[in-house]
Amino acid sequence: MVETAKRDDRNGVRTADASQPGIDAPVDLDQAVIVALGCNDKGVWSSCREALEAAVARFRSEGIDVLARSSWWSSLAWPDPQDPPFLNGVVLVHTDHDPHALMAALGRIEDVFGRQRSVRNAPRTLDLDLIAYGRLSGDLDGLILPHPRAAERKFVMGPLTEIVPDWLHPVIDRSAAELADTASVGRDAHVV
Repeated sequence: MVETAKRDDRNGVRTADASQPGIDAPVDLDQAVIVALGCNDKGVWSSCREALEAAVARFRSEGIDVLARSSWWSSLAWPDPQDPPFLNGVVLVHTDHDPHALMAALGRIEDVFGRQRSVRNAPRTLDLDLIAYGRLSGDLDGLILPHPRAAERKFVMGPLTEIVPDWLHPVIDRSAAELADTASVGRDAHVV
């Protein structure tokens, strides 16, 4: 069941309904912090699913509370479909970290999971991307928000649509559901 966003007429805030599975309280979608997860090299884990589950469990130790999460989605590797397929998902989080501190925390989690940054788009044990931090947009001292390529990736927008379909992209001003329908990268992405 996917609940759509609601606007609280008293204050004009767009919220995700607390009756949404996995969301314990209303979430102001204009303040949503969204992180995408991906894996196509299981590393020391028995599977990419196990690695991603362990990564989500590790968020709390870095001061990141997961408010809601999507299913895991599979897709061919991009840009080289000859690489192992990816398993991806999205989480809606709450944190007191500012965007740069959050990126540092996500980097520490990737490091613990053996992420190597040798060749661009090489297979990876864990890829954590900050998709959005509220409505912030632009270049924040080298951190580009929202993620500059997320809107065109079905393996990001599809999972995001599961948890907050009415989330609006801060720059494009289109919903996650609309972007999932028009995404050009990872069109084969599907729930597993």
